[in-house]
Amino acid sequence: MRRALYSMAPSLLLATIPVLFVALCVAGPASAQSDPPRAKSLDELLSLVRDGFQTERAENKQREQDFLSARDGQEELLAEVLALREAGTGESQHLEVAYTENEGTIGTMEERLAEQLGQMGELFGVVRQVANDLSGQTWESLTNAQLGSRKDLLDRLGRSKELPTTDDLEKLWYELHREMTEQGKVVRFDADVLMASGQKEPREVIRAGVFSALADGRYLAWESRNQQLRELTRQPPSAHLGTVAPYLKATTAGAAGFEALSLDPSQGALLAALIETPSQTERVQQGGAVGYVIIGLGSLAFLLGLVRWIGITVTSRKVASQRKSDSPNTGNPLGRVLAIYEQSQDSDPETLELRLDEAVLRETSKLERFIWIVKVVSVVAPLLGLLGTVTGMIQTFQAITLFGAGDPKMMAGGISEALVTTMLGLITAIPLVLLHAALANSTKRITDTLDEQSAGLIALRSEEAAAGGR
Repeated sequence: MRRALYSMAPSLLLATIPVLFVALCVAGPASAQSDPPRAKSLDELLSLVRDGFQTERAENKQREQDFLSARDGQEELLAEVLALREAGTGESQHLEVAYTENEGTIGTMEERLAEQLGQMGELFGVVRQVANDLSGQTWESLTNAQLGSRKDLLDRLGRSKELPTTDDLEKLWYELHREMTEQGKVVRFDADVLMASGQKEPREVIRAGVFSALADGRYLAWESRNQQLRELTRQPPSAHLGTVAPYLKATTAGAAGFEALSLDPSQGALLAALIETPSQTERVQQGGAVGYVIIGLGSLAFLLGLVRWIGITVTSRKVASQRKSDSPNTGNPLGRVLAIYEQSQDSDPETLELRLDEAVLRETSKLERFIWIVKVVSVVAPLLGLLGTVTGMIQTFQAITLFGAGDPKMMAGGISEALVTTMLGLITAIPLVLLHAALANSTKRITDTLDEQSAGLIALRSEEAAAGGR
């Protein structure tokens, strides 16, 4: 019997291993952490297996009870959810009916509102449009420098989605009337002016309507972006700036009368264009080196021609006086020619003719001295202007090559040089041509007089010689 048990022991041991493994798994973390019991014999092993079966059955039974109790609770929760769904469905149907009824009521009320509004809706649109237009106009208007900005009120009325109140309509009417009234006034007021140094300084400003602002005898600019009066870095030409001082004097307290004032109806655009217009000095500077050469040569030739014209005029008067006198005066060309005739009483007509021709040529060379310079400069000046045109166009094409033709200001320097040098060349050449013509004509009159007198003297001597030969 014992041998039979010993022979069955290995198979029993293998059969109990899964059971023991299940018992250990069921034991949980606590049993896993404690040392498992160890059987010292087969009987103890069998006892441990039996205890494991009993524990497993108890746990399984407890699980079944927990599942049954949870199932009963889930049925209760399901019943509650179904009840809530039924209640929500009823509430939804009720709200849907109410929504449908409200839509009909809203449509009816909107129709009644549109009927009752009538012309008030048109008034609302007109108020918004007028407020927006007035906001933009006053923002750019010079009256803001005196009255301050009204943009907040007007923008609020322009963006409002409600009917304007009576107070709003009165304020809008008041601002419209005040703007129209102030545009026709000449007003003195104190304001902060942004100076060229960047500092704000208080100044007494004279506002001529919405066209111009003046202070200290100078024009001011209105910067609508910053709502600020600003001193101009450069004033307009004297033709316009010269009207400021008399106008300021005429608008002082107690002054009577009227004075003209240059105004800017474009509210700054024309004034900016006048400021950017170069002066005569700046135009000359735009001509560059070629322009200065033209001016230098022209000035030298004009002064020299003017001196020669004065000298020739004086000489012409002396020659005219000499023609009326019987005694020769060596202080003029005709007198010197007559003096040679007096000194050649014993000469034959041929010799006298040669001496008189020599004297006339000598006087003619003196009269025509330096006149050739005037003629040469009058011809060279347009050529120099053409040279400046070529150099200016070269600069223009270089600017186009480097920067493209998108910005005209990049090409303005070369074009200005091309045009200014041409202008300077013509301005120099035209008066010099006229001056040279006048000098040549005056000189020719004197030389004709000398030729006429010398020919007469030779004819007289020939007659005397012919009479003596007889």
